[in-house]
Amino acid sequence: MLIANLFAGDGQPVNINELRDPRAIASAREPFEYLSLIDSGVLTHDEIDCLRPRIYEALACGAESGHGEDSDSAVRRSVHFVKLHDAYTLTPEGEPLLAGARGAEGAIFIVRDPRDIAQSLAKHRATTVDDAIAFMNDPQAAFSWQTGEQRAQFRQKLPTWSGHVSSWLNQRDVPIHLVRYEDLAADTAGRLKSALAFAGLAATDEAITRAVRFADFARLRQQEQENGFRETEHPWRPQTFFRRGEVGGWRDELTAEQVARIETDHEAMMRRLGYKLTTPRAPPRDRARGTAE
Repeated sequence: MLIANLFAGDGQPVNINELRDPRAIASAREPFEYLSLIDSGVLTHDEIDCLRPRIYEALACGAESGHGEDSDSAVRRSVHFVKLHDAYTLTPEGEPLLAGARGAEGAIFIVRDPRDIAQSLAKHRATTVDDAIAFMNDPQAAFSWQTGEQRAQFRQKLPTWSGHVSSWLNQRDVPIHLVRYEDLAADTAGRLKSALAFAGLAATDEAITRAVRFADFARLRQQEQENGFRETEHPWRPQTFFRRGEVGGWRDELTAEQVARIETDHEAMMRRLGYKLTTPRAPPRDRARGTAE
């Protein structure tokens, strides 16, 4: 929404229900089928994954996706932003799923405290918080993996929260600009400006300030309350999409046992990213010895 509002040409906030460009979602079926001339419904997940790098290469080279251009497309073409949930994985043929440097010049990678993710993920997937915590630590976790029905998006592998983060931070195919959600919330304009600079896109302070104002979480939630949100139209989705958006909301939403599970599952990555643990930890030497003493 920050990026969309940065390009708002009429001085009004972008309608949350008019973000319909399928090129902006890496896992969307439409560009794949348009460029490959293949009905993706006849392919397995792995067969689709083997072809996805070719699609991203073509799009990076300027291929049309079969979707009409917006009126401000001349501006948008200068830097094309693509949203994705996929971990940085390899296809069954051993090449980067997202085509590496042939598919993108860089990645803005946004992370969030996994303790704050748990409740939001539970609502998004219509499960319990405990199920969400287990999902975040499941090496086989994925979105749109079902085979009994055809979803609008392809399978997106999420090999645990820690595994997903490390897959991006440890890859060397494309440069990474890391943004913590907490830092973005504290200094939205500053973090947006640095991310745009990384992407090679200049923006005036006035445009950035306007984008931040238009994409304010309370404003987005108000839009949904007044007009609904197409993301919630599916029967398996929650009735509302924009929940709290707060930093540290886990403190009054999770039990001590749930917090301990998350911190135990993801301790190393949380420390790497600077998230302070609250669960008392035994010294490494004692943990290694267990109860033998």
